[in-house]
Amino acid sequence: MAARTLSYLSLTLTTVTAIIYSSDITQKGYEKKRSKLIGAFLPQAPGKGKYPSNQNNICDTRSSNMSILLCVADVHTEAVQAALAKQKERGKMAVPMPSKRRSLVVQSSMDAYTPPDTSSGSEGEGSMQGEGTPTSSQGSINMENWISRAIHGSTTSSTTSSSSTQSGGSGAASRLADVMGQTHLENHSAPPDVTSYTTDSIQVERPQGSTTTSRSTPKYGNAELMETGDGVPVGGRVSAKIQQLVNTLKRPKRPPLREFFVDDFEELLEVQQPDPNQPKAEGAQMLALRGEQLGVVTNWPLSLEAALQRWGTISPKAPCLTTMDTNGKPLYILTYGKLWTRSIKVAYNILHKLGSKQEPMLRPGDRVALVFPNNDPAAFMVAFYGCLLAEVVPVPIEVPLTRKDAGSQQIGFLLGSCGVTVALTSDACHKGLPKSPTGEIPQFKGWPKLMWFVTESKHLSKPPRDWFPHIKDANNETAYIEYKTCKDGSVLGVTVMRIALLTHCQTLTQSCGYTEAETIVNVLDFKKDVGLWHGILTSVMNMMHVISIPYSLMKVNPLSWIQKVCQYKAKVACVKSRDMHWALVAHRDQRDINLSSLRMLVVADGANPWSISSCDAFLNVFQSKGLKPEVICPCASSPEALTVAIRRPTDDSNQTPGRGVLSMQGLSHGVIRVDSEEKLSVLTLQDVGTVMPGALMCVVKPDGVPQLCKTDEIGELCVGSIATGTSYYGLSGMTKNTFEVFPMNSVGALISEYPFTRTGLLGFVGPGGLCFIAGKMDGLMVVGGRRHNADDIVATALAVEPMKFVYRGRWIAVFSISVLHDERIVVVAEQRPDSTEEDSFQWMSRVLQAIDGIHQVGVYCLALVPSNTLPKTPLGGIHLSETKQLFLEGSLHPCNVLMCPHTCVTNLPKPRQKQPEIGPASVMVGNLVSGKRIAQASGRDLGQMEDNDQARKFLFLSEVLQWRAQTTPDHVLYTLLNCRGTIASSLTCVQLHKRAEKIATMLAERGHLQDGDHVALVYPPGIDLIAAFYGCLYAGCVPITVRPPHPQNIATTLPTVKMIVEVSRSACMMTTAVICKLLRSKEASAAVDVRTWPPVLDTDDLPKKKPPLLYKPSNPDTLAYLDFSVSTTGMLAGVKMSHTATSAFCRSIKLQCELYPSREVAICLDPYCGLGFVLWCLCSVYSGHQSILIPPSELEVNPALWLLAVSQYKVRDTFCSYSVMELCTKGLGLQTESLKSRGLDLSRVRTCVVVAEERPRIALTQSFSKLFKDLGLHPRAVSTSFGCRVNLAICLQLEHQPWHVVILQGTSGPDPTTVYVDMRALRHDRVRLVERGSPHSLPLMESGKILPGVRIIIANPETKGPLGDSHLGEIWVCSGHNASGYFTVYGDEALQSDHFTSRLSFGDTQTIWARTGYLGFLRRTQLTDASGERHDALYVVGALDEAMELRGMRYHPIDIETSVIRTHKSITECAVFTWTNLLVVVVELDGSEQEALDLVPLVTNVVLEEHYLIVGVVVVVDIGVIPINSRGEKQRMHLRDGFLADQLDPIYVAYNM
Repeated sequence: MAARTLSYLSLTLTTVTAIIYSSDITQKGYEKKRSKLIGAFLPQAPGKGKYPSNQNNICDTRSSNMSILLCVADVHTEAVQAALAKQKERGKMAVPMPSKRRSLVVQSSMDAYTPPDTSSGSEGEGSMQGEGTPTSSQGSINMENWISRAIHGSTTSSTTSSSSTQSGGSGAASRLADVMGQTHLENHSAPPDVTSYTTDSIQVERPQGSTTTSRSTPKYGNAELMETGDGVPVGGRVSAKIQQLVNTLKRPKRPPLREFFVDDFEELLEVQQPDPNQPKAEGAQMLALRGEQLGVVTNWPLSLEAALQRWGTISPKAPCLTTMDTNGKPLYILTYGKLWTRSIKVAYNILHKLGSKQEPMLRPGDRVALVFPNNDPAAFMVAFYGCLLAEVVPVPIEVPLTRKDAGSQQIGFLLGSCGVTVALTSDACHKGLPKSPTGEIPQFKGWPKLMWFVTESKHLSKPPRDWFPHIKDANNETAYIEYKTCKDGSVLGVTVMRIALLTHCQTLTQSCGYTEAETIVNVLDFKKDVGLWHGILTSVMNMMHVISIPYSLMKVNPLSWIQKVCQYKAKVACVKSRDMHWALVAHRDQRDINLSSLRMLVVADGANPWSISSCDAFLNVFQSKGLKPEVICPCASSPEALTVAIRRPTDDSNQTPGRGVLSMQGLSHGVIRVDSEEKLSVLTLQDVGTVMPGALMCVVKPDGVPQLCKTDEIGELCVGSIATGTSYYGLSGMTKNTFEVFPMNSVGALISEYPFTRTGLLGFVGPGGLCFIAGKMDGLMVVGGRRHNADDIVATALAVEPMKFVYRGRWIAVFSISVLHDERIVVVAEQRPDSTEEDSFQWMSRVLQAIDGIHQVGVYCLALVPSNTLPKTPLGGIHLSETKQLFLEGSLHPCNVLMCPHTCVTNLPKPRQKQPEIGPASVMVGNLVSGKRIAQASGRDLGQMEDNDQARKFLFLSEVLQWRAQTTPDHVLYTLLNCRGTIASSLTCVQLHKRAEKIATMLAERGHLQDGDHVALVYPPGIDLIAAFYGCLYAGCVPITVRPPHPQNIATTLPTVKMIVEVSRSACMMTTAVICKLLRSKEASAAVDVRTWPPVLDTDDLPKKKPPLLYKPSNPDTLAYLDFSVSTTGMLAGVKMSHTATSAFCRSIKLQCELYPSREVAICLDPYCGLGFVLWCLCSVYSGHQSILIPPSELEVNPALWLLAVSQYKVRDTFCSYSVMELCTKGLGLQTESLKSRGLDLSRVRTCVVVAEERPRIALTQSFSKLFKDLGLHPRAVSTSFGCRVNLAICLQLEHQPWHVVILQGTSGPDPTTVYVDMRALRHDRVRLVERGSPHSLPLMESGKILPGVRIIIANPETKGPLGDSHLGEIWVCSGHNASGYFTVYGDEALQSDHFTSRLSFGDTQTIWARTGYLGFLRRTQLTDASGERHDALYVVGALDEAMELRGMRYHPIDIETSVIRTHKSITECAVFTWTNLLVVVVELDGSEQEALDLVPLVTNVVLEEHYLIVGVVVVVDIGVIPINSRGEKQRMHLRDGFLADQLDPIYVAYNM
């Protein structure tokens, strides 16, 4: 590992640059896009650097104050810049930039797409030196040069030739093998690759010493392909990016991963082991800390209402509250006299004017909502004190602006649980609420029905002279309820009793030294928290004058609060650190500022880690304006414990505030370490003062029982005081855990008989009893056993050039999501509208490095969203839980996403090591393997079956046709339907015979063909194809059926036709006049070289005479026809079918399906290969039944055609493909009623067989059965078949259950042919049956009944030994209708002979088997067949050559694809494949392109959770891009080639780090 690290670090900068500067994947119709990822990291010329060094950061105080803010104050910024510089020394993290369609790109200026200017690079940095930035006209030429250099390696530069060539070309295979340690699956069942017919080969530069070999590769469309060392064709742009990604992933992870793995069914996830070197708490156990005595002053009022009464009557003219308009002018002055009289008026009206005298709506103790805007504190204050006087409980909430406000629904739940029926509001607010057309206020989502009551005096009745509110001493009744939003978005109501309210005001008065008639400027939200406690409650107790600054004014003039301090010579100001920051940014050397009057600046969020930089910077700038250092007083508070601690204002300017410079590493383990070797990763904290008067404080462990922490341990602060909240309203269980905590010492003894309240704050008590807050419980994220605080991560992200790319502070959200049994960090930021794609992406990569360097934790996902799109709280911050919810739902719509699962996810199971197989001697005992029955089964024996099959006496199908033409000349064999459902044409026995004779004559006379010549039949599905086939047999030629080219898509379909014609060595082609014309068209000439076609015969023009003699083969083992098809892996393979095999095949199907001349069968299949061809062309001639032929292409015009035909002809048996079934399910889903009214009746259908060469698609068959159940389709009628290249039909059609059995079992009972297996066990090639619905369960449906004359055994694909029952292995088949081998151009069949002539390595070593290349298992069921034998069910799991071996385990693409499709409603289809050991997931998006980036995290999450795999690349494409063959199977290898050749035109490509 060390050597590999060194080799990685030794890459020169130019190599990294060459890897990084790759073009965009999306080029169709767009300019090429440039990536300047590491331009910022290149060594800068002195003085020209983009990011100044720390030496330049020390600015003169006389220079601009803005510089002081950015350069001196922010310690954290310096640490971040240093961390980034350190990362730079260590080697770049080459993050491949994602690719976007132009329509998704926010900024499209040309400069974003030109190659970067490298003129500032160091000497000898490569051949680009001195070129500078090319103009746009030459940009494209240079870019091609860049790309080729990135892939081939530049040989022009002496400094890069050795390392550059390592980044591309043929070195890839060996290097990539290092990365994941993937072991290649030995592929025993891949047919020969006959697609590689000659094209112009492309030379790839090789490293010196290797020989340059030219190999021909096919072209995918018109793209020129290159290949890597392992022979995979690649397109330059994509491969360079993936190569770059792979190189980046080679960097060692930190910390080094301890992996273990037990080779059992359960895949054990890595459990984070405690690091033996991690710091541990060593201090003594802390003692509870007691605050100073609460000295009750003699003239303190006995309740807050009493205080209001006193000041309202003694000093009615004294100003209580001044409100400001948006210009900063005083809008209204509320005096204590007005507050007192108006509060009485409100109290009287809510008690006596709501409801009737007998039934008032509100009684004392009821809850009332207070809904007031942030610019109207006077109306709020009057309503709040009115409620206190009326003894009803106010619940202040935010104004609902729309019906869909972030968090509004949860507020509604709180109001409902509190039983709120009345909402007090102001006149202006009431007018501004959303209204229905009738003028009523609609009920907000989740809210109870409310009566809205306006509290303005002009709307209220005057109370009678004799009415007076009863003013009591403070007691244990509830005074008010403050709402609190939890981490998960739920809203709780914290109840505060009247005694607690009064005591809290007293503690604040004593701590802050408040005196009568002081002026206080309040910028905070007056409805809750510090703003409410100081600006509404404590101020009235002390007859103070509050100057309230609304948020709307702060947005217009951030300096307004400082101006008001100067104007009113205010003694106290209550602010947040963001208000200080905004004032710094805006102050611009204003001369008339004087802050000498301030004796206390309360910083409400002083407990936040980033507040210290705002405090320091503010002091630096405003100390010269009279601000004294001791004035800044940070405080810590929480809704549950109210004010927890506050720094006291002192007169002693020499007394320095407490500072803690703590090791971030230590904090993540929950311990305090002041000194840190890693000077970069430290957190500087300021103290928040001492414990409140009359309170006890202790620090307890955050998890488990509330045990006291040690003195050097971080824990949750708990407060024991009267002045705290008492409960969460209506939630007794949560209340007990928070408000009734009894801390205990190490021996388990309680430290106090009185309960404590948890504050939700994490911190410790330092020397001198100073409290330090390190974070909040709500922001705590435990990643890999280490604790990180969301606020710390935000502070680090902000320190990376925040002003340039994202908005400051409020617009960065950090939260964690649970993926694969651990928390993963997600960072979401709002992107400035003027930042370019590349700037933003560069900022993202720097944030990743900064967080990694400082916190030693990886960010799982970093997303940028357009400005002003994140859900906001009423005062403008991000609504965190709502943002998280949108992210998890896939509704966030980011404009940039960077996922880093490779660096974050360190708890994956260790790659599996294959166990040595048990030797044969110890396992074989008769028919048992390791104590289990050998997994073998067979269909009925053909030899012993007695039936009156007249066709058995003929060896050849051609003879059967002649016999039928003589004995039953007018019996109809074939009926072809058109899209209207009417008969297009039909064939009787004699018509087919005569037509075939004429075609045989034509072949002899016009084609001059010999016996055994190959003839390509290029026909649309129909009667002509059948006649041509038998014409070939009559002439002694070997037919090959070929799908004709699609007239609308000649460019891609004609090359396949040509390939099959050439590969099959066809001597001539037969087709219709229409297709003849198509083959000679201009479009055809553009697609292929038409001059090289063999002779083309038009069968629409047949000779009149019949042949002198029909050909009869001498040997039944000679070739009857060739069956060509393209496999799902893109391999074209032709198999040879002899006359013997063909006859045996037809007989087997006849017996299995009980086919007789009186029967009719409906076939909706493509007739070009496999079982589809046999059913379409051969079976009717052999069995004599009538085949109703329905071309699948006609269903595109009329989706109901097939089912209407089945109903009309009263068919009992029908065959279709999955694509037909899917078309019917999607196309007819809403039409079942209209079809029923048209008389569609499927009740006569005995079997509907899906013909496929894959695992049964159980979800599709079930939805089809369910959909058409109402039209009479029996639930058990649908079954599947299974065939493959070596044997075109192994299983077919389950025997139908007798009706009485079905009734006994009941249609709701479980289908006996479906089992549920553990998907994790399948990855280890094992079968483990589980219950339906259990985790990781996968339903598998039996593939049909084994055909007569077929024997099956399950063998180990590597050792070729037999396996036991219910063991997963390769399906081997022995049958009379096996194909006799592959037909290859080269005649080299030695390699593939193994597929058709394999023998077991032990046990029955004599039988010759054919290997299907499919994994599956046999299971003996409880069902019995007609002979009384127990039924053996065959379950097909998937193809070996499609399976992906990742991390030593075998994955089937369909399982991953099923998981992905489930994740989001907009994903319509999915396909996965691997390239250079990276898993690539392609999803089709049915929705707006803005949703494309939402899918990237969801896809990555689900594949990790369900399959323990990390997705390397996520590609989002349009609907219909994933290629599908005629059988409805995905062509994943075609898709891969198209992706690598840059032909998919993706909407978005994300490269996961």
